[in-house]
Amino acid sequence: MTEDATVKLAVLIDADNAQPSRVNYLLAEVAKYGTAFVKRAYGDWTGTSLRGWKEKLLECSIQPVQQFAYTQGKNATDSAMIIDAMDLLYSGRFGGFCLVSSDSDFTRLASRIRESGLVVYGCGERKTPRPFVSACDKFIYVENLVPSAELGASARPGQAMQPQPQPQPRRVVAEDPNLVAPLLREAIDATADVDGWANLAKVGALLNKLKSDFDARNYGFDKLGGLIGSLSMFETETRIPGAGKLPVMYGRVKMPPWRSSNSSSSTSRHTQEPRYGRLSPENSEVHMDM
Repeated sequence: MTEDATVKLAVLIDADNAQPSRVNYLLAEVAKYGTAFVKRAYGDWTGTSLRGWKEKLLECSIQPVQQFAYTQGKNATDSAMIIDAMDLLYSGRFGGFCLVSSDSDFTRLASRIRESGLVVYGCGERKTPRPFVSACDKFIYVENLVPSAELGASARPGQAMQPQPQPQPRRVVAEDPNLVAPLLREAIDATADVDGWANLAKVGALLNKLKSDFDARNYGFDKLGGLIGSLSMFETETRIPGAGKLPVMYGRVKMPPWRSSNSSSSTSRHTQEPRYGRLSPENSEVHMDM
């Protein structure tokens, strides 16, 4: 997916389903895709469950939106956030939305925004239901944004996390073709040139369309090139398009040795003349070599 810092984004945060300690990482990630012109957090700020948000709201210039819980067990925050999102959509001032929540109630909202031609970025925890993840153009797992030193810490939404004495390392999925290689191969084959090489920038863009939550960080790699290069069935190379230009990484599926040798043998058989004669192009007669 093309990243354009000029895209105007509206960042709407479901404070009931988000943690203030991760907001800085979230906004840094959002900055890769556009500029957050609107930043709002929704919740019942009169209660104690969101008391950990106050400092982050001030630090990150996030506008709190008050929504009282009218009835116990009913989430009025979701309704307020959806109504605001539609108002912002109809204003025509934005090129995309970032919906921060792990709640599937925003699935239809994401679909509706996309129907209007705007891009939707979702951000939530790995427990986020699949329908909401799939409804977004790209879904970002917040665990990928947080340094490994903080992944072992836990806190309820609205409360700051306390780091553990011994931080848990980020889970890394090592070389496992059965897990991710088929998807990578599909994207590489679809964008490859006649020699099988594919620009990894194009591969990454297609992967986001094929699987909205695809992220090399899900598998322990910061970049797509590192993930592809770690798998034995692929090979990568870096090319410099020209003087003063940035290097570009390419990848392709390795050709099996048996296929390569068979191809060479086939070529030699087709180019070799018959042992006992050759066909004359004039009269199609066989001339015997004595």
